[in-house]
Amino acid sequence: MHARDKIRNIAIIAHVDHGKTTLVDKLLQQSGTFRENEAVQERAMDSNDLERERGITILAKNTAIQYKDYFINIVDTPGHADFGGEVERIMKMVDGVLLVVDAFEGTMPQTKFVLRKALEANLTPIVVVNKIDRPNARPAEVLDEVIDLFIELGATDEQLDFKVVYASGLMGTSSLEQDASKQEPTMEALYETIVEHIPHPTESTEESLQFLVTLMDYNEYLGRIGIGRVNRGIIKAGQSVAVINREGVTKQARIEKLFGFQGLKRIEIEQAGAGDIIAIAGIKEINIGETIADPQNPEALPVLKIDEPTLQMTFLVNNSPFAGREGKWVTSRKLRERLFKELETDVALRVEETDSPDAFIVSGRGELHLGILLENMRREGFELQVSKPEVIIKDIDGVKSEPIERLLIDLPEESMGAVMESLGTRKAEMVNMINHGNGNVRIEFLIPARGLIGYRTYFLTLTKGYGQMNSAFDSYGPYQGSGVGGRHEGVLVASENGTATTYGILSVEDRGILFVTPGTEVYEGMIVGEHNRDNDIIVNICKEKALTNIRSASKDDTVRMKTPRIYTLEAALEYLNDDEYCEITPKSIRLRKKILNKSERERAEKNRRMAESNV
Repeated sequence: MHARDKIRNIAIIAHVDHGKTTLVDKLLQQSGTFRENEAVQERAMDSNDLERERGITILAKNTAIQYKDYFINIVDTPGHADFGGEVERIMKMVDGVLLVVDAFEGTMPQTKFVLRKALEANLTPIVVVNKIDRPNARPAEVLDEVIDLFIELGATDEQLDFKVVYASGLMGTSSLEQDASKQEPTMEALYETIVEHIPHPTESTEESLQFLVTLMDYNEYLGRIGIGRVNRGIIKAGQSVAVINREGVTKQARIEKLFGFQGLKRIEIEQAGAGDIIAIAGIKEINIGETIADPQNPEALPVLKIDEPTLQMTFLVNNSPFAGREGKWVTSRKLRERLFKELETDVALRVEETDSPDAFIVSGRGELHLGILLENMRREGFELQVSKPEVIIKDIDGVKSEPIERLLIDLPEESMGAVMESLGTRKAEMVNMINHGNGNVRIEFLIPARGLIGYRTYFLTLTKGYGQMNSAFDSYGPYQGSGVGGRHEGVLVASENGTATTYGILSVEDRGILFVTPGTEVYEGMIVGEHNRDNDIIVNICKEKALTNIRSASKDDTVRMKTPRIYTLEAALEYLNDDEYCEITPKSIRLRKKILNKSERERAEKNRRMAESNV
C-alpha cells in the first residue's frame, strides 16, 4: 500500500497520432522504472499487434511510474471515438488528465470527444503541447484553440486555470516555456507539474471496502481479471467479498490474487488501499461495472453509463464456393463462441442471435470498432462473411433519429469546391471554417453517419491524397431521409468459377477498375471490379485466348495492364452495397453478391421491384 498523499492517478488523453503513447514511453524510461540493461520496445504501451501496425491505441492500459517518492498511475486511453466505452470508464479511475495536443495540428474531433468526458467527470487537466520540435509548430495558436475548446465544453473556472507543459515525446524533452530552443533534455517539467497540480486520492481506508471493476482482462491461468480503483477501504488477497452486479444482485466470492502495477508489469501484492489502481483475479463471472464490496456492508457504486452502439452488421458463416479452404474456424458454433467471448471484455459491443443459427447481428461504436474485431478474428484463423455496415436508427421522443458525426477536414484550397459539393449531397451541414492562410483550409461539418460510410476513399481522390478527415460521434439527430451516402458505381461480377487470366482481364479493362490480378481464383457471383457506370455487369475474366497459327502483328508482350485496386478490410466494408457480402478469411478479403447465380439474382431483383410497386 502506498501513502495516500504520494499517489497520483492520471489518464492520458489525445486525438489519434498526437503522440501520447510515445510520451508515456519516455516518462517510463526516464523515471528509472526499467533497469539500465532492460530492452524496451518502442510504444511499449501498445502491446497488441494491430495497435503496433496501425499506430493507434485500441485498449486502455495502465502503467505505474515511481518518481522520487511519488507513485504515478498512468492510464493510456484510446483516442478514437469508436472506443469511447473505454474512455468513459477510465475517467472513474483517475483524479486528473494529461491532454496531449499536437503543436501543429491543434485540437481535433477526438480531442474534443475525450476532453468532454474528462470535464464532465470534474477532473483536473494538464495540457501537454507535444511535438514542439516540429519545424511548423505553432504552440501559441494551438494553446488558444485549446482554451476555446475548454470554454465551448463549459469548463469551470478551476478547469480553465490549467497548467501547460511544452514537450517533445520523441526527443524526451520538456519545458514550461513556449520557445522550442528552451526545451530541457528531461521530462522533469512534466513530472513536477503532475506531482504539484494533480490532486492525490482523498478516499478513506478506514471505511468498508468498495472497488469498481472498470476494465477487464483475461488470462488463461487466472481466468477473468478485473482492473479498477479501490474507492474506499482496504482489499486483501484471500479475502471474502460481496460482488454486486449491474442489476443490484449480490453474490459472495473470494479474491484469490491481487496485482499492483510497476512499469508495464503486474506484480503480485498482498493488499491495497483506497486510491490504488489494482487488478484482481479469482472471481469467475466478474463483469465491467460491478462493485466488489465488504460482505458485511455491501454498498454498490453508481453503475457505469456506457455509450450505445451506433452501427450494426450481420456476421455470417461463410457459404461461398471457397468456404473452409483457408480458415481454421468455420462453423457457426465457433463463430458464436468467439463473439460471446468478445462480450466479456468489450462492453460497447452487442451480439444478437437471429432466426438463422448461421447469422448474428453485431452492433458496435463504428466501422473501426467492428473492423478491429474482424481483423483480430481473421488473424486467429476465423473464416466468415459480413453484410454492409448500417447505422442504428432510434425512436427518440417519437422522432425517427440517426447518429450524427462531427467531421473535421483539412484540405488544400483548390479541392474545397469539389469536397463541399460531395458532402452537400450527403446532407452535411457546415458549422465552421478556418483558413490557415498557407493554402490549407480546415472545415467542420455535422453529417449523418450514413453519409460517411464509403466516403473516405472518394475524399482522398477528390483531394489527390492531400486531404485529411477525422470524425467523432456527436449526437442523435432527426433522420435525414433516404439517399444519404452509399456507393453510386456498379460492379463487375464474375460469370463463372475459374482462374483469372491476363487475356480475360485485358478484355474487360475498359469497363472499369479491376480488383484482381491474373492467377486469382474467382467464383460465379464474386465482385472482380468496379464498373465505370452505375449498373452491375457480368464479365468473364477467366477466358483463354484462342490459339491460332497466324502470328499477330502486334506482339502480346507489349500490352500493359492497369494496376488493380486491392482493398484493405475497412475499405472493403465501406464499399459494400445492400445486396453484397464481404468474405473474410485469414488469407483473403473477397467481395461477392449475396445471391451468386445471375438468373436467381435477376429473379430476386424483379420480385423486390414488384413488392415496392405494390406498397
